Amino acid sequence: MLPAPDPARVAVHRRGCRGVTPLDGRLERWQVEFCDDTDRIEGLLRTHGSPINVIDPTPMGRNAEELTDAASRAGVALSLYFARKANKALSLVDEARRLGLGVDLASERELVQVLGRGVPGEALVMTAAVKPAALLELCVRSGTTVVADNRDELRALAGVAAALGTPARTALRLTADLGPGTAPSRFGFERAEALALAAGAWDPALSLVGVHFHLHGYDTGDRVRALDQAVTLVDGLRARGHDPGFIDIGGGIPMSYLDSAEQWDGFWTAHHNALLGRGDPLTYDNHGLGVVAHRGEVVGVPATYPYHQPLVRGRWLEEILDAPRGSGGTVAASLRERHLELRCEPGRALVDGCGLTIARVAHRKQRRDGDWLIGLEMNRTQCRSTSADFLVDPLLLRPGHGPSDAADAADAGPIEGFLVGAYCIEAELLTWRRLRFPAGVRTGDLVVFPNTAGYLMHILESSSHQIPLARNLVVGPGGTTTLDPIDA
Repeated sequence: MLPAPDPARVAVHRRGCRGVTPLDGRLERWQVEFCDDTDRIEGLLRTHGSPINVIDPTPMGRNAEELTDAASRAGVALSLYFARKANKALSLVDEARRLGLGVDLASERELVQVLGRGVPGEALVMTAAVKPAALLELCVRSGTTVVADNRDELRALAGVAAALGTPARTALRLTADLGPGTAPSRFGFERAEALALAAGAWDPALSLVGVHFHLHGYDTGDRVRALDQAVTLVDGLRARGHDPGFIDIGGGIPMSYLDSAEQWDGFWTAHHNALLGRGDPLTYDNHGLGVVAHRGEVVGVPATYPYHQPLVRGRWLEEILDAPRGSGGTVAASLRERHLELRCEPGRALVDGCGLTIARVAHRKQRRDGDWLIGLEMNRTQCRSTSADFLVDPLLLRPGHGPSDAADAADAGPIEGFLVGAYCIEAELLTWRRLRFPAGVRTGDLVVFPNTAGYLMHILESSSHQIPLARNLVVGPGGTTTLDPIDA
């Protein structure tokens, strides 16, 4: 276990900025200690520009251990593959290699970079949605397992493997049937189609080594149903002369950004009341975050990540492995009986606690309705995933000798308002939630977005307007920082 942060220091750092309905993010000890030295952070921003991403790979080992321990208790062999798409920093690849983890890849460039860090092909899996010929060739040459998604991809892979005279390590991607009312996935083969492919016409250039699936969402029941179907598919493939040795359940392993379920539930209750006109808006122009008020009710589904979840990582995996299969026994027993390895590809859950994103306050202004708009030297793609918003309270830090305007209402506080970014559009909100600044805000203050390593730093980052991408700094022994190799 990693040491916990000092609660008193956490409280100090949180007091500069809270949501009007607070959502306090979990903080690692290294993050709190890094935020203690505001003058040093200001110097890093002067050197590297604003914003910066700060990464400490250390929590990855704790997160991985939580999953492997859960599998071990169930008597199941588990292999973890870090989902590289979650964060481009090569320091995280290096840490995965040091921990003996594999890496899940989504492009040729990711593969080239990871091979260049010394990760062997047998520890790699390629799950890219589109796989050009050059990518397939590199996969075959390096021994990387290719997760095949469609017939065209299988034909192309077989052609490359035959031309090279090297069998291609291939896993079939299964489209699981989760029952009525669930939308069909764009990925993978139906089970009957996979079995038909694996019959007599299977190309000998393809070595069928496993079965893969990936589901949207985090529901354990869906994983159990998909695993049941994957086990049945393995039985059918083996009956047809193949010998798949693993089932890979993909990613979607849950984590929690917040410790407090009460804060999470309280925010949504207050937000619904605001949409119904029963309270003050909690979001910019009463933005719904995926839900809307209709005829006196709030309808729709939140377009946000579930920032608090009761089951995460190890406990979530335990619930799946202990679940009964439809044909009898447990999921874990069905894997053990068939000597099947379980694989998964955590991204967000593996780099939980590994990152911060920090930006400088450039300006403050008031709209005519009195709301303050706090302009940061960053854009909204630099702390955003495919979710509608980042629902964690930022921290506001004040350097001891940073630049400051003459004292005014924004300095003295308290004020309420919103964080806005550098793109020249009305909807350039860094957070849609209304934030409260008890001591005001000054130009030169520092805004820290906690726990951004998983997808939030890089999945959507853009250099539109010719604004440079954020530099990525790695925290080393004694708190030293160096550029991540992806930038160096």
